[in-house]
Amino acid sequence: MFLNPNTLVENPGLIEAIEKASTRFVAQAIELFRAEAIDIFANESDLQADIGEDITSEALDSLGMSRMAQRVFGKMDYKRARYIFEPDYAVRQVLLVDSKAEKTAGVARLQTSQTSMRIRQVRAGQVLDVPGTVPRVATLKDVPFLTTTIFVKYVYDTEDGANVLKKIIVACVPNGFLQSVYNPTATDTIWVSGPNAPTRGEVFRTRLSFARLKAKANWRVQAILIDPEAPFVWDD
Repeated sequence: MFLNPNTLVENPGLIEAIEKASTRFVAQAIELFRAEAIDIFANESDLQADIGEDITSEALDSLGMSRMAQRVFGKMDYKRARYIFEPDYAVRQVLLVDSKAEKTAGVARLQTSQTSMRIRQVRAGQVLDVPGTVPRVATLKDVPFLTTTIFVKYVYDTEDGANVLKKIIVACVPNGFLQSVYNPTATDTIWVSGPNAPTRGEVFRTRLSFARLKAKANWRVQAILIDPEAPFVWDD
């Protein structure tokens, strides 16, 4: 009954459909939790990144999903093994969602442990091809699961000593099976440099460019406005 995710390398359109549906799910969960997010961000005294992580977890749990009793490991904040049922197929998925909180809106900082793509980019004149370490297909108790990676970026400012949420961006990073579509070469890329400093021996990290990703597939980057009166409109 369930598709074997390993066979989806031959069906990239189906991977796109699964990731699009997953992005809709996460964006809708965050939008429905928008009023609470504004209040939590303004009143919590934790680090902004920790606040964002709490909001994402509460929002996704409040909407709910088809979950499995499988423990998922990794560097992402929110990790769930779940079933996806569609009219023409069913698939097991590991949904990985990470929260970022920064004052800048155009990028999300990533570690190699947060993507299944190879990170191909030019940096300081050097062509890089660094593998992501998230498996394209995760195996849990000998069962294959398609991995889907989504980032929720909380863009905020500080006003009179308080955190003020300005915008929330939901971005879906393609599964590594889609490498040839989204990042075939170092010059045809969705990544921009940094923020690690190789001269200081820091571990490699990169930045996902929302503009570059959106230029490849508009629906992969969704902006949720903070104005409670502004309805969320899916940007296809």
